Amino acid sequence: MKFTTFVSAEGRNRLGLVDGDRVIDLNAAQPQVPADLRAALEAGVDLAAAATAALASDAPRLLLASLTLAPLVPEPGKTICLGLNYYDHAKEGGREKPEYPWFFFRGKSSLIGHGAAGQLPRVSEKFDYEAELALVIGAKVPRHASQADALNYVFGYTCFNDMSVRDYQKRTPQWTIGKNFDATGGFGPVLVTADELAPGATGLRIQSRLNGRVMQDASTTDMIWSVAETIALLSDCLTLEPGDVIVMGTPAGVGQARTPPVWMKDGDVIEIEIERIGLLSNPIRREEA
Repeated sequence: MKFTTFVSAEGRNRLGLVDGDRVIDLNAAQPQVPADLRAALEAGVDLAAAATAALASDAPRLLLASLTLAPLVPEPGKTICLGLNYYDHAKEGGREKPEYPWFFFRGKSSLIGHGAAGQLPRVSEKFDYEAELALVIGAKVPRHASQADALNYVFGYTCFNDMSVRDYQKRTPQWTIGKNFDATGGFGPVLVTADELAPGATGLRIQSRLNGRVMQDASTTDMIWSVAETIALLSDCLTLEPGDVIVMGTPAGVGQARTPPVWMKDGDVIEIEIERIGLLSNPIRREEA
C-alpha cells in the first residue's frame, strides 16, 4: 500500500491513501483513522485494514497530480539522519568506513513536501543535493532491540533529499547547522509499506537528477549500515517511537565532490528517484531578501 500527506482546501494536512493516480482522504473514508500519519501510528490504528476498507468503498478519489503535498510526516518526533553510509560516498569524501554511524538530527522546519521549493539560502552558494532512502517507524522500538527483530518496527519507506549547505556544514565538527536550514529536506511524495519491498528495502536503485542529468546512481544494497543494524544501534541509545523518521545516507556523486563542484542554483530542479518507491521533485528557489 502507498500513503501520502496532502494539504486540504482548508490548509490542513490530511493523510491520503494512494489508489493509482488518485488519493482517498483516509480520515474522511474511515473516521477512526486520525488525519495525521504520526497520530495514526501513535494510536495503533490498523492502517492496512482501514486502507483495504477505503479502497473497497465509494469514497471520493482526488487526482494526485492536483494536490499540494506536505512532508510525509509533517512533524516527526525525531528525524535521525546518517552521514557517510555508502562506501563510495565515504571514499569520495576522503574517508574510510566510519567505526560507528555519523548520526545527526533534522528539525521539522527544514522539511518540505514533493513539489515545494528547496530554499537556496541568502548566506551561501554551496547548496548540495543528497538522494536518500528514508523509513518511518510504525511501532515503539524497545531499547536494545536485536537486528533480527528490528525490521518488525518499520512501517514503510520513502524518498528524502538531504539538501546541505556545505560551507555551514563545515563550520563546526558536527554537521547539524548545515543540515537544518529552512526548507532544505525534501520528504515524500509517497510512503510504500514495508511488506511491498524486500526486507530493509535492499536492492533498490537510487538516483538523483539535477535538471535531468543523472548525478547519483547506486543501489540501497551498497549501504554500510543496513536498516536493521541502524535501528538496533539507535535502540541502544534512545527510544524510537511511532512516526519517527530515519534517513539512511547518500551514495557517491554529490556536488561538493565533483571537479569543479556542482551547486544547485535558483531555477534548478532536483529529482530523487528510488525504484519501486517513487520520485521526489523539488524546484530550487533563492531565499527572498
